[in-house]
Amino acid sequence: MNIPQTSLPRVVIVGGGFAGLALAKGLENKEVQVVLLDKHNYHTFQPLLYQVATGGLEPDSIAFPIRKLFNNLKYYHFRLAEVVKIHSSKNEIETTIGNLSYDYLVIATGSKTNFFGNKSIEKYAMEMKSIPQSLNIRSLVLENFEEALLTSDFEERKALMNFIIVGGGPTGVELAGALAEMKKAILPKDYPDLDIREMQINLIQGSDRLIDAMSKKASKKAEDFLVNLGVNVWKNVHVTNYDGDLVTTNTNETFKAATVIWAAGVQGETIGGLEQHCIVERANRITVDAYNKVEGYTNIFAIGDVASMNSDKNPHGHPMMAQPALQQGKLLAKNILAVLKSKPLKPFVYNDKGSMATIGRNKAVVDLPTVKFQGVFAWFVWMFVHLFSLIGFRNRAVVFMNWVYNYIRFDRESRLIIRPFKNKSKESFK
Repeated sequence: MNIPQTSLPRVVIVGGGFAGLALAKGLENKEVQVVLLDKHNYHTFQPLLYQVATGGLEPDSIAFPIRKLFNNLKYYHFRLAEVVKIHSSKNEIETTIGNLSYDYLVIATGSKTNFFGNKSIEKYAMEMKSIPQSLNIRSLVLENFEEALLTSDFEERKALMNFIIVGGGPTGVELAGALAEMKKAILPKDYPDLDIREMQINLIQGSDRLIDAMSKKASKKAEDFLVNLGVNVWKNVHVTNYDGDLVTTNTNETFKAATVIWAAGVQGETIGGLEQHCIVERANRITVDAYNKVEGYTNIFAIGDVASMNSDKNPHGHPMMAQPALQQGKLLAKNILAVLKSKPLKPFVYNDKGSMATIGRNKAVVDLPTVKFQGVFAWFVWMFVHLFSLIGFRNRAVVFMNWVYNYIRFDRESRLIIRPFKNKSKESFK
C-alpha cells in the first residue's frame, strides 16, 4: 500500500463521507498520521442525488475530489480501496490493495439500501445511494420515454410511463416532486408525440404520513404539495414484491410498472471481522458508546450512519443523516487527540439543528427547533443551506447557476442519456 512508516500514531479512517471527512479535517496539522480509505476518489453530497437522477444537475457538481481536500498536508494519505475485513487481534485491516496496520481505526462507511431481505425487489428495483445509481435512474427514465414512443402496445406504454417510488421519507418526497415537475413542464416539450398525461407517479409510504420524522404540519403540507403536482400518494401501504413487471402490496393494490425506485430504508454498511455482539441486526449498525468507541474494543471507533449510539432518548441510535455524522466526526477528532494526551474524553451529545425537504419549485418544508414553516420562504432556506453545505467554491457556483437557470427557464438541461442503462425489468415486457 506504500504508506510511509512513522513514529506518529496512525489513524485509519474507512469512508470519505460526511463523518469521515469531518474527522480527517479535525486532525489537520496534528501529530498523527491519517490514512483515509474509500472505494471512490470523491466525496458525494448525497442530499442532491435526486437532482442528478432527474436531470437538474450534472454529477460533478455534487462531487468533490478527496485528494484535493488534503493537498500539501503533512502526514495525510489517501488510498482508493475497499476494506474487506478487520483483524483486530493484529490491529490490521485487509483491503483490496493489501493489508495495513493501525493504532486507531475509525469506521465511517455510511449506509446502503435496505431491501429487508426481499431478493426480488433487490434484483429489479432501482437504488439511489450513489452517483452511478443516480445516473442509472436518469438514463432509465429517459429511455422509458424513448421506448414508449416506439411501442404500439398500450399496456407496455402505460407500464413504461408508470413510476413507482417506494418510501415517503425526504428522498422519496423530493424525487417524486422532481419527476412531477418534469411531467408538468419539460417532458411535454421533449415528447410532443406522447400523451404525457398518461405518465403516473406513485409514491408509496408504509406509515400513515409522509416524512414522518418531521412534524405533522410539515408532513401534511408536503403531501398537499405533491397531490397538487399530480403525484398519487399511497399511505399505510407496504410493497411486498416486485418481479420486474408487477408491484404487489399488502393491501392487494397492484401496479404494472417498468420502473420502481426503492427509497424505503437504509442499513449500515459494516465491515467483516467485528464480533457479532456489537452489530445491531435490525439496521446492521455497529453499537458504540457515548464516545463512539465500538463495544468490546479499545481502539476501534464507528461514526455516522454505520454507528448506533443507543440511549433512553434514542433507543435506536441517532438518525442516519448528515448532521449527526458531521458532529460525531468533529468530536471524535478532539477525543482521539485527548486520548493521545491522556486527557478525559467528551461524550457525544447530538445538537438537532432541524430537518427540511423540498417538494419542488417554491415548495419546501422546514422544521427548526424553535420554528416550523413551509412554502416559498422554506424553499429559499432549503436552497441556502444545501448550497453552502457543498464542498468547494466551484460546486457552489455551478449548482447556484444551474438553479437560477432552471428557475428562470423552468428547464432541466442535464436530461442526457450519457450511459445507457439496461434494466432487468424491461425483459418482462418483451
